[in-house]
Amino acid sequence: MAEPKKKQGAPSGSASPTLEELEKLSTLQLLDWLAMRGGGRAWSPSEYAFVRDRIAGLEEMNDQARQAIEKLDAAVDQLRAPALRAGTFLESLGPKEALVCVGGSDYLCQVDPDIAAQGLQIGERVLCNQAFAVVRALGFDRSGPIVRVEDVLSDGRLRIGQDATGPQTVVVRSALLSKDKIKPGVEIRLDPFQRVALEVVGVSKRIHRVLESVPEIPWSAIGGQEEAVSAIRDAMEMPFLHRDLFKAFDHAVPKGFLLYGPPGCGKTLLGKAAAYNLRRQHQARTGQDRPEFFLHIKGPEILNMWVGESERQVRDLFAQCREKAREGALAFLFIDEAESLLGTRHGGRFHHMSSTMVPMFCAEMDGLEPLQNVVVMLASNRADLIDPAILRPGRVDRKIRVRRPDEAGARAIYALYLKEGLPLAEPREVLAAAAAECQFARTESREFLEVTYRSGRRDVLYQGDLASGAIIAAIVERAKGAAIKRSVELGVVSPLTREDLLQSLDREYGENDLFPANDLTEDWLKLTDFDPHNVVRLGPVRPRGATELTVSVV
Repeated sequence: MAEPKKKQGAPSGSASPTLEELEKLSTLQLLDWLAMRGGGRAWSPSEYAFVRDRIAGLEEMNDQARQAIEKLDAAVDQLRAPALRAGTFLESLGPKEALVCVGGSDYLCQVDPDIAAQGLQIGERVLCNQAFAVVRALGFDRSGPIVRVEDVLSDGRLRIGQDATGPQTVVVRSALLSKDKIKPGVEIRLDPFQRVALEVVGVSKRIHRVLESVPEIPWSAIGGQEEAVSAIRDAMEMPFLHRDLFKAFDHAVPKGFLLYGPPGCGKTLLGKAAAYNLRRQHQARTGQDRPEFFLHIKGPEILNMWVGESERQVRDLFAQCREKAREGALAFLFIDEAESLLGTRHGGRFHHMSSTMVPMFCAEMDGLEPLQNVVVMLASNRADLIDPAILRPGRVDRKIRVRRPDEAGARAIYALYLKEGLPLAEPREVLAAAAAECQFARTESREFLEVTYRSGRRDVLYQGDLASGAIIAAIVERAKGAAIKRSVELGVVSPLTREDLLQSLDREYGENDLFPANDLTEDWLKLTDFDPHNVVRLGPVRPRGATELTVSVV
C-alpha cells in the first residue's frame, strides 16, 4: 500500500523541528507531524506549549465565528419578524391586563411581566406584539390633532368639537392633565387615535376685548344723559335687584338692550357705567361682591373672510359670557357698531354674511335666561340698519335712545372735564357755563350748516345742534394745550382761561367743516340724528359778504 504523500515543508517524523519551523506549519501539517513521531518519545516543554497555544487560538477563532453567526441569525430573525403595533394605553384592568387602543379599536391586552401595569400612565404610547401583549412603554406622543374644548363634564371628561352642528366627541384626560383646570374654549392636543387629551396647547382664536376691571364710572360721572341713564336704571337695575317683585307681578324681564344715537354721545360709556353701577348696587343690597365681566366687542372685529368663522366667533362670545356667569361673575356682552354685524338681510342669488350671522345671533339670544347669566347690550349709530329679527321683543327688549346734549347737558359735561385741581382762571362752573352758552348761542357766528328742502325752504343748523360729548372733550383738550403752550412761553404756570375755551371751540368746529356729497346727504343726516326727509342739499353756511368765485377750466 502506497504511503500518503508528504506535504511539502513538513518535518520528518524522526527529526526534531525548531520552533521557527513549527510556526510555518498549518494545523493539518502539525497534526501529521505529531502522528508521524516515533512512539514513546516525550514532548519537550516548548513543543507542548506551542501546540497548546495553537489549539487555544483555534478555540478563540471558533468563538468569534460562532458569535458572528448568532448576530447574523438574530438580524435575519428581526428582519423576518412581524411589525409591532403602537397603541395608546387607556386603562389598567388588573395587575397583568390593560385596555389599549390600537388603530382606533380597543383591545384587552396582557402585560409583559417585566412591565408593571400599574406603572403605565393613561395616554402613554405602548408597543404590542403580534399576540397583542404589551411589551414596552414608549412615553407620551409628541404629535396629534388639535381640537377645542366645548364643555367640561362633571366627571372631568372633555367634550370636544369644531362645529356645534357637526358630531362631537367625549375624551378622557391623560395622566398629564388629570389635575389641570381646563375651561371651555381651550385648545388641546389629542393622541393620534383621538381618545385621550394629552396637552393644553392654548386658547383658541377668541376675541379678547375683556376689561380686566370696569373703570369706576358712577352715574354722577355721566353728564347730559339723564334720560338715558334713567331708562337704563329702570330697565336693567330694577329687574336685577328686585327679582322677587318682578316674579310676583309675573313681569317679563328684558333680555337685551339697544343703545342708539349719534356718534360721540356716550353709548359705550353708558354700557361700562351700567356694569359698574350694577355691581355696586348688588353688593350694597346683598353684601356679595360679584366681579363684573365686561366683554367689549366691535362689530367689524368679528367679520372674517372665511366661511363660518364669523359665526363661530359669535358662538364663542356667548360661550365666554356663559362660562363667566357660571363662575359667579356679572357677565356683560357689549357689541359696538352692531349694524355692521347684524345688518338687515337681503334676498337674492348671492350669499351675504348677514343671512347666516343674524340667525346665529338670534339662536344664541333665544338660549339666554333673562338677566340671570348674561346681559347683552348693542350700540349703534344707525339702528335702522339692524335686522328687525334682532330688535323684536324677546331678544332686544329695550331700545334706549342716546340723544345729543342740550345746553344744560353740555354745561354738565364741561364741568366734568374741567376737573378739580386743574389750574383754572375762573371757577369751573363759570367756565363751563360760558363755554356752553357760547356753543349753543343762536347767533350768526354760530351758524354751521345750511339745509335745503325740496320745497325750496332753507334751514340753518347751529354748532350747538351738532354738540356731543366727544366734541366737548376735544374742545377742553385743545384749551389745555393752549394753556400749556402759554405756560412754556412765560416760564410760569398760566391757568386755563375763558378765551382758551372759546378759541378752542372755534378751531374744533372749523376743522370739522367736512360734509358729504349730495348723494350721501340722507345717510349723513341719519348718522347725525336728524330727519333727512325731503332734504336735497346740505352744506356749510357761506359767510356773510362772501362772493362766489367762478373758475373756467380750459
